Amino acid sequence: MNRLQKIAWLVLCVSLLVSMVNAPYPNQMALQHIPTVLILLSCPLLANRFPISNTAFLCLAAFVLLHIGAARHIYSYVPYDDWTQTLFGFSITESFGFRRNHFDRLVHFCFGLLFTRPVWEICIRYFDVPRRFSYYIAFEFVLAFSMLYEIFEWGLSLVLAGPDADAYNGQQGDIWDAQKDMSLALLGSLVCLLILYVTRRHRSIPEPTRA
Repeated sequence: MNRLQKIAWLVLCVSLLVSMVNAPYPNQMALQHIPTVLILLSCPLLANRFPISNTAFLCLAAFVLLHIGAARHIYSYVPYDDWTQTLFGFSITESFGFRRNHFDRLVHFCFGLLFTRPVWEICIRYFDVPRRFSYYIAFEFVLAFSMLYEIFEWGLSLVLAGPDADAYNGQQGDIWDAQKDMSLALLGSLVCLLILYVTRRHRSIPEPTRA
């Protein structure tokens, strides 16, 4: 890990600790942060063993930071309406006629947007995947991981009982929640691939160095 990556990692650790202070749903938040803790603990080891560019690392860090903030309110109760009302004088839910909290949708979109770049780079750097094929691998990774995560959520919901299951799953009464989440991750990945294609075409980002 270089200096910038160490700073980003420390910001994530501090953010995780701060998010736990007076958390409104501590029990459910603990479930949300099991993977967060595992990621933060393994990050220094993996980053030193398999270094990636600052751009790729910051993409991953940005997603984890977004997750930390959402997990504090267990996704379903992120008070973005209060935030926009205070800052801009309007409610997103009222303005767009939403019937549920859509912050989880944003996070799924950002998963596709922010994970595609690091996977693309890792494919080229460590697995010697041809550059063009690495785009496809990164796209398929997002789709596969999104599907596996939805299955994990479903399995955990079967193990849990009562309000804990509903709070963790965040379905909010939408029977198509899993399909919509995966679709938004797909869309985010496509946006990232488009950005990669355009920026590389104009040589505004460097080619990943092979290991």
